Amino acid sequence: MASRLTSFTHDGLTFDVTDDGPLDGEVVVLLHGFPQRASSWRRVAPLLHAQGYRTVAPDQRGYSPGARPTGRRAYAAGRLVGDVVALLDALGEPGRRVHLVGHDWGAAVGWGVAAALPDRIKTWTAVSVPPVEAFVAAGLRSRQLLRSWYMLFFQLPAVPEAVATRTPRAFERVLAAAGMREEDLARFREEIVEHGALPGGLAWYRALPLNLTRGRKGGKRGKGAGGEGSEKGRGAVRVPTTMVWSDGDAAIDRVGVDLAADHVRADYELVVLTGVSHWVPEHAPEALAEAILERVTSVPA
Repeated sequence: MASRLTSFTHDGLTFDVTDDGPLDGEVVVLLHGFPQRASSWRRVAPLLHAQGYRTVAPDQRGYSPGARPTGRRAYAAGRLVGDVVALLDALGEPGRRVHLVGHDWGAAVGWGVAAALPDRIKTWTAVSVPPVEAFVAAGLRSRQLLRSWYMLFFQLPAVPEAVATRTPRAFERVLAAAGMREEDLARFREEIVEHGALPGGLAWYRALPLNLTRGRKGGKRGKGAGGEGSEKGRGAVRVPTTMVWSDGDAAIDRVGVDLAADHVRADYELVVLTGVSHWVPEHAPEALAEAILERVTSVPA
């Protein structure tokens, strides 16, 4: 008999989990982005529950109070992927495949999980962010680098944290320019800044140079997702995949999204939401849930 999962451990860390919906339903794992937590799925998850699906949403590395290591090496892509694998193991059903959904940074990690573990992922729905290779390629042929200026700002040690705490409105203006509404900003203040999760969330960005350097050195592929080097197992995704992107996204250019199909060797669909900002789970939950359900029902239960 299945039981609720409230937390799991990996790499000496403890992660909080929101587990809801029918216990006997197929599992949909929901990975949040920056600067958010599992609560970003609060409007999407009930729509999946109503169709008989169980949702499992972790507060990821840097966000859970018990999972906030220091130093950017602790946020290498392989460790982030390894966290998701540990979550799957914690569900306690060996051989069971799950449906995976990720938004923003959750999508970046999800692409790695889906590529490395086709035997454990049944379907994959990426929201907003294409594979890292497509994102980098878009930087060479579109305005993606200009859209990503904030990533350089986040590399500065302690400065973004100081801005968020000492002049919070300045930091929030950046988020508002990307489409966050007042309700979203209030949740950011409470769940990220006051909760102490901002340094950990920023560490994902600060690990980017480390990850990209390793990728250029050409590491070994296909070694799974258990260690720091597992990000080198990136490759084509071989499970049914949907890419959801919104044309009001201020952070992600369409060029990289169109390149995502080149990294999938399975049934693939691109869903474009019109008039929606980057914050798809909060601002278009019904449309996102519809896209997720179309993907998960495209394969036999």
